[in-house]
Amino acid sequence: MRDGDAQAAGFFLQQSLEKYLKAFLLQRGWRLRKIHELHALLDDAIRHAASLEEFYSLCERVSGYYTGDRYPPLSLMDLTCEDVQKDAEAAKPFILALFQGEAPYL
Repeated sequence: MRDGDAQAAGFFLQQSLEKYLKAFLLQRGWRLRKIHELHALLDDAIRHAASLEEFYSLCERVSGYYTGDRYPPLSLMDLTCEDVQKDAEAAKPFILALFQGEAPYL
């Protein structure tokens, strides 16, 4: 974000949340599969912790950051660094909810 590249920042945020969600699921016996949609991963996570449902809109929104960066014709032309920063801040309580009692790097 220091470089003003909202697309890249959004992509990296999506990748980070994807890894956190997959780690949460793997700890619970989930079988790893190639998937990038955060809201689909969250559906699986909610089966283990229903309280995670409150983060559904965040996951839907941030999932679009992956598509926008990987498939430029579908990119989110209006994405700003402020949008990504806002979602990065909203992601902190989500990560803490995934790993209660642990201190993940934020």
